[in-house]
This record gives sequence, C-alpha cells and structure tokens, in this order.
Amino acid sequence: MEPQALSYLAAGIGASVTVVGAGLGIGKLATAALESAGRQPEAYSKLQTMMIIAAALIEGIALFAEVISFLLALK
Repeated sequence: MEPQALSYLAAGIGASVTVVGAGLGIGKLATAALESAGRQPEAYSKLQTMMIIAAALIEGIALFAEVISFLLALK
C-alpha cells in the first residue's frame, strides 16, 4: 500500500473516532442535563444555557481535531 493511501486511511479513522467521541460526549451531557432538570425543574433555563455552551465547546474541539487529521493526511 502506498504511503499516501495510508495517510488517507489514518485521516478517515481519526475523523471517525473524533465524531464518535463528540457524539458520546454530547449524549452524556444531554443525559445529565435532563436528569438534573427532572430533579429540579426550576433550574431548567440555567441548565439549558450551560448545556448549549458545553455542547458548542465539544463541537468546536471535534471540528478542530477533524481539520488537524485532514491536514496531516494532505501533508
């Protein structure tokens, strides 16, 4: 197998692992927020704000990791 093909394969694996990790992280975040809102419904607006901020940070890190993996593949 050629080195260029292996770098594309590695980039694909890296990007897919990143997406799976981000999905699991956001799922765990949403689960914890909904459980907290179920226990204390009056804190829902604060929980929602914190959850959106945390999800945006997770998405940003995932996007950054995907870009890095593709840049390494094209190098």
